[in-house]
Amino acid sequence: MKTLICLLTLVLIFTNVADDNLTQVQFLEGTWKTENKETYEVWKKNDDGTLNGNSYKIKAGEKVVSEYLSIKMINGNLTYQARVPHQNNGQTIPFVLNRAVEDQLSFENLSHDFPKKIQYKPIDAQSILISVLGDGDKGFKYKIVKQ
Repeated sequence: MKTLICLLTLVLIFTNVADDNLTQVQFLEGTWKTENKETYEVWKKNDDGTLNGNSYKIKAGEKVVSEYLSIKMINGNLTYQARVPHQNNGQTIPFVLNRAVEDQLSFENLSHDFPKKIQYKPIDAQSILISVLGDGDKGFKYKIVKQ
């Protein structure tokens, strides 16, 4: 009986930790537009709290998806996954949240060629600064605005 109680307690603790981790990314839900461009990022919350999304551009009035995205718990780590058609042999590339970085979400995969870090820094409720960084934290930044 004690073993069963301990096991149930661990499951509840792990579930709450997973929920807490997923809660910190819920602000991403919705449609976001890159400032001064016809590029969008859309995030939808699933019933289990995970997020699925994509990035797309409007070209000649058509929606062209450039990236498929998800954020979920994998092996106890909050993980951002990106799949870019026609890159990385169609494989999904994982980026794990670096919990040591404060005031922003810093998803990192230091073994990937580029990017090594994808960072989301909320500016306010309606805008986020995204940094896409490689070696030596060199890369680019852009602002997205909630639609």
